[in-house]
Formats: sequence, structure tokens, C-alpha cells
Amino acid sequence: MSKIHKLTMSILSVAAATAVAVVGFSVVYAVSGSGDPYVLPTCPVSGGLLGSMGEPVVRQYDGREVRFCCAGCIGKFDADQAQYFAKIDAEVVALQRASYPLETCVVSGEKLGSMGEPVDHVFKNRLVRFCCAGCVPKFEKEPGKFLAKLDGAVVEKQQADYPLDTCVVSGEQLGGSMGEPVDHVVANRLVRLCCKGCIRDLEKDPMKYLSKLDEARRAQ
Repeated sequence: MSKIHKLTMSILSVAAATAVAVVGFSVVYAVSGSGDPYVLPTCPVSGGLLGSMGEPVVRQYDGREVRFCCAGCIGKFDADQAQYFAKIDAEVVALQRASYPLETCVVSGEKLGSMGEPVDHVFKNRLVRFCCAGCVPKFEKEPGKFLAKLDGAVVEKQQADYPLDTCVVSGEQLGGSMGEPVDHVVANRLVRLCCKGCIRDLEKDPMKYLSKLDEARRAQ
């Protein structure tokens, strides 16, 4: 199989993995689907800004998305995945901890910190915090169940002071002609969309739209 064909198949697998399921008032990933899109602004190998060398190259690793500045970085990543995933995880924790919505363990319900330092676990680009390491395997047996709970907490906490009354993707008025807004969670951040059709655009370039959301929040 040629490198070009492998890359094409990888891109197609990303498109197929964007299927989502609606649970309650929040859109969350199906248990068998992929996790959150890669939301870091830089390539994990080169450290270069994504988009600085053309369209980022997207690959899936056991359902987890990673984006590279160029195809040349993939081989280096594959040669030492443990090192690079550790780097990604540390950056994900640093990025998402401020917006984490729960003060309790998503599995046990115990107060975070009541059993020592909370365990910061990255599940397919999503920070999930636990009271102890023993809760991690319980979470991974039923991730969809616990992620739905986490999504609900994100929506509840962030909806009240959401900074936009328009869709961050289309610019359409939320709750207008398109019906009720779609509350979608990416990287423990609430993003309100005019319709489900905007989810694909959001996940194609999440940093673009999260940056718009940050700009709107700073202007509040």
C-alpha cells in the first residue's frame, strides 16, 4: 500500500469517526466512536503551528485523533508514540483543567482531592478527573456513560454565561429559524451551534472556533 493511499485511508477514517449520538440535551460521542478532535495548536513532533505548512495531516491511533504539521512528522511519532502521547497528554491537561466542570469524581462521586491528588486522565483527547486510579478502569469499561455525565456538567456550568447568541460556525442566530441550539462539547468546552450540520465544520478546525469563542468571552 502506497504512502498516499495510507494517508487517504487515514483521512477517510477520520470522516467516518465523526458520527455522534444525542444524549439528553447534549451531543456526545457514541461509545464505539472516536474521542474529541485534536485541539492543540501545534504539531506534537515539530512543535510548529498547525496550518503553517498547509493543511494539517490527520491520523487516528486506536480512535484517538492526532494532527501533524506535515506527513514527514508521522514516522517520527510512530517510532516513539509513548513519548509523544505523554507530551500531548500533559498539554491537554494544562489546556482543559481550567474549564473542567466537576469538583467530584465522575465515577465514584467522591470529592476530588479527598483521596489525595486527583488523577488527571486523558481519554482520546479529553481530560477526565478521578478521585483515585482505581476509578480509571471503571470509566474505561463504560466511557460513553461517564462522558455523557461530564458533558451534562459542562453544559450546565457554561451555558449561563455563554458569550455568543449566534452560532460560532455559521453566524446564524441561536434559536432562530434553525430551531433549538445544539449544545456540543469539545475539550470540556461548550460550543452552541445553530444545527447539527455545523458539528463537522467545528471538528474539522476546532481551534479556529474555540479561538472565536475565547475572543467573544474576553469582550464580555
